[in-house]
Amino acid sequence: MPQQPEFGRRLKRLRTARGLSQAALVGDGMSTGYLSRLESGERRPTERAVAYLAARLGVEAADFDRPDGSLARALTLATSTGSDDAMEALRTALREDTESSALQRWQALWLLARARRLQGDHAGERAHLDALTAVGDEVGLPELRARGLTALARCLRSLGEIGPAGTAAVEAHRLARAHDLAVADRATALLALVSVTAEAGRLPDAGGYADELTALVAGRHDALWAEAMWTAAAVRVRQGDHAAAQAHLDDALAHFTSGDDLVLWLRLRLAAARLQLCKRPPRPDAAEPLVDAAQAALAFVGTPALHQELAAIKADLAFCAGRYEEARVLLRELADDEPRMTYRDRARLDILRNQLRVMDGDPAGAEGLRALAEQAQAVANIDLAAEIWRILAETGTAAPAPSGAPAPPGAVRSRSPQLPL
Repeated sequence: MPQQPEFGRRLKRLRTARGLSQAALVGDGMSTGYLSRLESGERRPTERAVAYLAARLGVEAADFDRPDGSLARALTLATSTGSDDAMEALRTALREDTESSALQRWQALWLLARARRLQGDHAGERAHLDALTAVGDEVGLPELRARGLTALARCLRSLGEIGPAGTAAVEAHRLARAHDLAVADRATALLALVSVTAEAGRLPDAGGYADELTALVAGRHDALWAEAMWTAAAVRVRQGDHAAAQAHLDDALAHFTSGDDLVLWLRLRLAAARLQLCKRPPRPDAAEPLVDAAQAALAFVGTPALHQELAAIKADLAFCAGRYEEARVLLRELADDEPRMTYRDRARLDILRNQLRVMDGDPAGAEGLRALAEQAQAVANIDLAAEIWRILAETGTAAPAPSGAPAPPGAVRSRSPQLPL
């Protein structure tokens, strides 16, 4: 039997979260006076009353026995543990909350969005970030507004929505500079801006922002610096300057340790491996030990998203090494999983599948590549579209790119995967 006064507090919170008056909740089955005494803790509920109220609220009777779900308490638990149960309790508390400050709600949404990102659930992350940016505007602090817009820009980019991502990234950068925010805020805004402008095909702008970013974090060797080196390397690859890209990544690999952030340490090695596959000719022999190091680290920080990221680069590696059947097996395994990848990474896998079809003489391969290029162009991912049109041109099996499609700037090997931002 639920105990008072906890039962009354939770009952009132559930009712107000649904926007119900006492009269609307009780209907014809209970008096408002009795409900009022239950909510105040003056009366102990009967089993019949609990069952009736649970049905009216759309919850289980057992839900009234949960510990107090205040947002402040849920925030404390989520911040200190980060467990799945704590995050679920935080989601519930936020959904039911009617009294907490906008600052508390912003913090809750920030934690929930970050948890979704770590799981590779970018659609779920976006839902939290849309709410978070609205709360940030309500609070009015430039730091929170810039952080929310930066996170939204990175999420939208992951979903392949380059236009809206660019709008959010530009505004985050403007806020960070206009209010002279801390280096961390300015740098993370630039990280998003570099990525989005590069994928929009604006490489001169991306290069300029990358220079601003590396100058801003010069002298550091923390996670922010390592991400900046990785991001700058990705821009240099797109500009065709593999030597500069290699220098950036070598610097990060040499000075950023696994003790600082094992996930980032792992992903830096995947990025360095992909760089080796981008070279002409590709260097699968140099990529292999980097992939092996990342795989060893995955035993300690493995998530579905990271497992998929590793499997994807192993498929690229097998393809570049001429081990085509191994690549096919890896692609089939990835197809069986729920995708937890960015739009670009999913597109990269589809490119590889279609390249293998072209090699097998299947005309559906060229048709699939063309459809991918047109889709990338439609969402303003000009960089990705240009890469696919180049691959199509080199297969010799496809019609020319449609009018207005990005022109391929020189010959690029069709099997070279792009270094991810």
